[in-house]
Amino acid sequence: MSEIVLMSDPKIAAIPVADCGEPLVDVRLHEPLAVDSRRADRAGAFAHLREGVLLRLLKAQALLPEGIRLLFVEGYRPPALQRDYFEEYADELRADNPHWSAPRVREAASRYVSPPEIAPHSAGAAVDLTLISADGHELDMGSPLNASPEDSDGACYTDAGNIGSAARANRRVLRDALTAAGLVNYPTEWWHWSYGDRYWALSAGADRAVYGAREL
Repeated sequence: MSEIVLMSDPKIAAIPVADCGEPLVDVRLHEPLAVDSRRADRAGAFAHLREGVLLRLLKAQALLPEGIRLLFVEGYRPPALQRDYFEEYADELRADNPHWSAPRVREAASRYVSPPEIAPHSAGAAVDLTLISADGHELDMGSPLNASPEDSDGACYTDAGNIGSAARANRRVLRDALTAAGLVNYPTEWWHWSYGDRYWALSAGADRAVYGAREL
């Protein structure tokens, strides 16, 4: 597995943001995308993305083989919720590893939850998704979506070696479509893809991010 740049790496935070002002849009209004409710919230924030990210998802959907669809699980995440997720996971790691330093806890936590100050989800730039068959059944992806590195024994990593051949093939189908549409993957989470945020800028060689954190 090639070296992974984590969200906590200083080079991510150092990338400037020049927000283009593009609106957040509700993906539920766009019929081709199937939307899952497991991360639904009362305000419907989870179902929002920047318009440019949605357009790229629709392009990716069109590139998938016949009989396979994207299943959208979560997009926008309010900054306060992102902070709660990060602190909760960091607390779990700290409790399980009391000898770890604060920087090590932060680094380990960022494998699974982005530090809130640079989180792609809070910019409406990231989406968590998977693949489903024509009859709505989720395809084998090798680990549950949102499985932590601890829970999955590392199978959540996109290039994990401890998954079956079917799951590896399905991840390849997902990767090929989303990459062709211009999104980038966070390598510790096979389901996490983004466009326009700081991590995308690093991966794509852009000089700045075009989406920054915002309130819905």
